[in-house]
Amino acid sequence: MQAERVSILVMNEQQERKNPFFLPYDTPHDVAPFDRIRLEDFEEAMLEGIRRDDEQIDKIINNPEKPTFDNTIISVDDEKEGDHYYDLLGRVTTVFFNLLSAETNDEMDALAQKMSPILTKHANDIRLNEQLFKRIQYVHRHHRKLTPEEKMLLDNCYDGFVRSGALLDTAGKERLRQLTEEASMLSLQFSQNLLKENKAFTLHITDEAQLDGLPETAREAAALAAKEQEKEGWVFTLDFPSYSPFITYSTQRELRRQLYMAKNTECIHDNTENNVEICKRLINLRRELAQLLGHKTYADYVLKRRMAGNVRRVYHLLNDLVTAYKPTALKEVKAIEKMARQMEGKDFQLQPWDLGFYAHKLKLKRYNIDAEMLRPYFELSKVIEGVFGLANRLYGITFKENKEIPVYHPDVKAYEVFDKDGSYLAVFYADFHPRQGKQGGAWMTEYQGQWIDRKGVNNRPHVSVVMNLTKPTAEKPALLTLGEVETFLHEFGHSLHGMFANTRFESLSGTNVWWDFVELPSQFMENFAIEKEFLRTFAFHYQTGEPLPDELIRRIVRSRNFNVAYACMRQVSFGLLDMAYYTKKEAFTEDIRSFEKKAWAKAMVMPQLPDTCMTVQFSHIMSGGYAAGYYSYKWAEVLDADAFSVFKKQGIFNQQTAQRFRDNILSKGGTENPMILYQRFRGGEPTIDALLKRNGIKR
Repeated sequence: MQAERVSILVMNEQQERKNPFFLPYDTPHDVAPFDRIRLEDFEEAMLEGIRRDDEQIDKIINNPEKPTFDNTIISVDDEKEGDHYYDLLGRVTTVFFNLLSAETNDEMDALAQKMSPILTKHANDIRLNEQLFKRIQYVHRHHRKLTPEEKMLLDNCYDGFVRSGALLDTAGKERLRQLTEEASMLSLQFSQNLLKENKAFTLHITDEAQLDGLPETAREAAALAAKEQEKEGWVFTLDFPSYSPFITYSTQRELRRQLYMAKNTECIHDNTENNVEICKRLINLRRELAQLLGHKTYADYVLKRRMAGNVRRVYHLLNDLVTAYKPTALKEVKAIEKMARQMEGKDFQLQPWDLGFYAHKLKLKRYNIDAEMLRPYFELSKVIEGVFGLANRLYGITFKENKEIPVYHPDVKAYEVFDKDGSYLAVFYADFHPRQGKQGGAWMTEYQGQWIDRKGVNNRPHVSVVMNLTKPTAEKPALLTLGEVETFLHEFGHSLHGMFANTRFESLSGTNVWWDFVELPSQFMENFAIEKEFLRTFAFHYQTGEPLPDELIRRIVRSRNFNVAYACMRQVSFGLLDMAYYTKKEAFTEDIRSFEKKAWAKAMVMPQLPDTCMTVQFSHIMSGGYAAGYYSYKWAEVLDADAFSVFKKQGIFNQQTAQRFRDNILSKGGTENPMILYQRFRGGEPTIDALLKRNGIKR
């Protein structure tokens, strides 16, 4: 009888339960109800969202009134305006694809494979709808007087349709559909292969002698990893908090080699996760798409919507950096090699898996500093306080954790953010540590963008930063390296760009800017990491409470530019590789590994190994949106050094300067040309001088 009653209750619950994506969320600030969402909800909501989109488009194209900005452009861009209508498809795909990166599993991966072609087809159906484009084209030619933001929206809308094939003939449109649908699937497969390869490898150690050289934090983390996998001893993975300390500190050269080769040969093995043919096909699909749309190369197509503007200016930047930094980078490597031979003998041949180990020894010798000395002062909860305190000191905003806000994993913390006048500004999620279903690296994303609706209500954003920082252990809290603090600051800079958004249209708000501008707010924040005034606000020993000593801060500052030229050449090499692929005018048929090694040769300062391959794991340019755009990091570094030089002159916590930065850059999104926004803050165009001076290349 009891079992029968339970069965009836379960059946009733199944009958009564409704898909949460179809309902008002009824959560604080209307955040995503992660605690109520089930796997089966995604497909149902996506398909219904497509149906509603189609219904909305039909209303627009069948409107008997003459096309106007208000009845056509706004309706296309902002579908959240009706009393009962909201962008269901945007709502569900935002949650799904964010979780696909941060908390996936085999079932979600399979659903992504199933739904991606359907979603790409739907996007193509909209962008290639001739009746809809005719209305947009009419408005583009005949419109009322528009505000600068409205004009930007109109231009973006029109250009977006043109760049998506609206002017092609029937055969061209059909070919474009094929290209974009195939590229979408391959990009997804690339990412899934890389995640599987990354998580599949472990270095399992049972002999404690093989831990020689490793700091206590690395040993404890490896012991915890082994325990989680129900293994004896210690487990090291390819996740950065595990990989980096091993490569830097382990005296076991053969084990360093194994770990390095595992990392640098991901997705090149003869197995189902091999990405070689996927990369070749993606390069050719993008080249063909660009040429179909009237451009010589994919880079020409991409750079039409970038600050750089054209291929020539990108190469000018990369080549200038090679000229300025490579001589110093070669000296840096020679100094490391000299250190290695002093320790190991004059015949020692420095290999890539040795570089971090002997560079650390040299840094210790020159500056008496390393990452482990600083960890005790960078306990995660204190770093959070410090980063939030920095935002408060600059902009007056405050953060308050709200445990009533649902999260998708226990690692995630959710905060309400309040502006300096006490008004609600945003929701901020922070997801700190690596785990099985999470991609490597760090990124910022949104679960809701910012926009102002027709009733004047300013709908505030829900912003998230996802990282892979050192985990706590049974013995210690999460103690970060200075590099991890910089990563936090970087992603937090992106989040400020999202949280301060204050534009009318969501497609222009926050980080919806040209991609060689989007890294300015993030890289700008990294500058604070070595500023004594900032470190003094949070860097206290997690056991004694003692502040980070002045002497250690002095050493941090002195060592700031250690191997800076080598790091620059590494980034430039990635930029050169990216441009080499996407400036191809003919079909790409070469061997990936040999092509790669030629493409970035001018920036190389270490011998290249024949078996390694970056391309097949280069997410940024294969699946992450940076194709023909990786140079953006160095482009934005010029901007961030130039911008921070203003703060250095006027005071790093100067609130008037910070307010100008917020008003002219952080809150404006993509409402105007980014160079205009930058000049409005800076008073002129940026130069490379501040970067060269910061890096010690120019005195």
